[in-house]
Order: sequence, then structure tokens, then C-alpha cells
Amino acid sequence: MTGYTAPLRLRLDGDALLSNWRWLARQGGAPACGAAIKADGYGLGAAGVMQRLKQAGCRDFFVSNWGEAAALEAQMDGVNFAVLHGVRDEDVVQALESKARPVLCTPGQVARWKAAGGGACDLMIDTGMNRLGLDWRADLSELAAGLEIVTLLSHLASADEDSELNPMQLARFRQVRAVVSAQRYSLANSAGICMGADYGFDLTRPGIALYGGVPHPDAAGHLRQVVQPQAQILQRRSVIAGDTIGYNATHRAERDMEIAILNIGYADGYLRGFSGRGTALVDGVRLPVLGRVSMDLLAVDVGARPDVAESDWLTIDYALPAAAQASGLSQYELLTGLGKRFDRVWA
Repeated sequence: MTGYTAPLRLRLDGDALLSNWRWLARQGGAPACGAAIKADGYGLGAAGVMQRLKQAGCRDFFVSNWGEAAALEAQMDGVNFAVLHGVRDEDVVQALESKARPVLCTPGQVARWKAAGGGACDLMIDTGMNRLGLDWRADLSELAAGLEIVTLLSHLASADEDSELNPMQLARFRQVRAVVSAQRYSLANSAGICMGADYGFDLTRPGIALYGGVPHPDAAGHLRQVVQPQAQILQRRSVIAGDTIGYNATHRAERDMEIAILNIGYADGYLRGFSGRGTALVDGVRLPVLGRVSMDLLAVDVGARPDVAESDWLTIDYALPAAAQASGLSQYELLTGLGKRFDRVWA
């Protein structure tokens, strides 16, 4: 729709994104610092994220599947670009033509890539997460024979915790490195970067921390919020003491009050976990969410701000650690659930 402006938007802070990536690069030390931009850049818009990080010097990008890769093919010149979920039969033609590399995850994918005459690839080893990857106990020398492996990867399962699994995975990855030859090796995700140089190897792969999520206590205070949802007021209205607000009458007004109805709801990723717990902000004043979050609408108490009116914009309090605690959602869910109806506006 030409010229359409949505009644809700994401204010995206490009300076904060680059600040976060640079801090992660410094924290990681000698290894190169890449970027996970899967799930449409964790909800921010992968093209915009990649453009900014590429200009800042990032040269390694990761997405989940070949649909995500296709949308970014035009931006792949001069960078390493990897598809984490490997290559299915349905993906072979695209994978052979793409500038992106598959991260081969199963013996079947390895055989498929070899049979197709595929060239450079990455290889995922499962060292204890029991998700994707070749089992670290398998005959990896035999499986990897004939592959042109750029990056050998594994993924930490509990890097955000002080878990005995972390040193165990590290030891297993070192064993794999000793028997499988690759141009470089990569283990650390966002939280892994905070665990010290032993986990860095040649390449780190931050995701949530790029976007302002705090993946590890040592990152607190160093990462800046990148995304801030905002929504327009559709209606300001008076509520009489004793009246109820929203579905199932979960909030009853104890006094006469003024509320604003905002154009945002769970269809946009502002989920029902924020019902009666979330807040909107205007000039630093906190405006509590009242009643149940609807599919497209949200009610907030604006009694403290007699000046806000229909068509004004309010900011949704979305500081990731605090919002996760308030809603019961993870920081990952808060970001990746942000819907398509937002205008995404980079500052």
C-alpha cells in the first residue's frame, strides 16, 4: 500500500547495535566476531542489521534456512555467510548456486553434499546439546573425508549458567578439533563470549547480545537496548469507578480513571504475559497496562498524563531482562516474536 504508515513501529537504534557488536568483539579477544541474523535479525529486520554490521566490519553471518539466505543473497559479497540447518534435498540446487555455505549437520546431509559435488561447507558437531550436529563420538575423520570445511562448529547448551556441561563440551570440542581439519573453529555464542578466551577459538557467533539481550551476568551494563516498540493511541476514554476493562473483566476500576487504547497486541508479539504487568512510557512516566492484552489492542492508565491524546505515540517498556521477568517470556521470545505489522525505523 503506497504511502501507508502503520500505527505501530519499532524504533531501532543502529548506534546501539554497533556498540554491542564492538563490545562483543573486544570481549571475545582475538577471534573474529560474527553475527547470528536468523529469524529476520531476531525480529529487527535481517537486511538492515546485516547492512549496518557489514559496514562496521563484521564478515561472518548466520541464518537458519535457505529462505532466509535467499532474501539476503544480494548482500553476501565480501562476507562469509552460513545456513545453520544444513541442506535438504529441496535445498541442493539453491545451495549450489548461492554464495552462502551449508552447515552440514547429519550424516545424510554430508552424503548429499558430497553426491551433489558441493564445494566449501561448514560442519556442525554435537558436543552435548543433542540438537543438530554429528555426534562427537562418531568416526568424524571418515565422515569429514572429502569435505572442504571452512568452519567446524559446535553450540553450547548452558553457557548462560555455571554448568558442568560447559567445560565438558569444551573438552569434547578440543578432541574433535584434533581429528577434523578445518580452516577455523567456532564454539562460543553470546553467553560463551563471556566465559573467557578458552571458548573463543577462531570465531564467535553472538546473537541475542547484539540486539541488547543480556545472555550472561558479566554482560550486564555493557549492552544497549536496540529495539523499542511504539504504538499510537487510538482512543482516550474515561472509565467510571466499578467498570471493568478488557476481555473477561480482569481489571476493575477502583476509582474514576483515564485510559488510552493503543494499537498493539499479542498478534504483534506483545503477548498476554504482559497483561496487568507491562507498562508504557512517555517522557519517563510509567503507564501501567490494565486488563488483558488483546490481539490488536492494549489499555494503559494515562491518569498521570492528561496531555496525551488520540494519535499520540507511546513507547512500550521493552527493556529485555526486565520485560522477560515481567512477562514470563525469554528475551529471545520477546525479540523474535515482534510481528510484521510494525514499521521498522532505524535511527
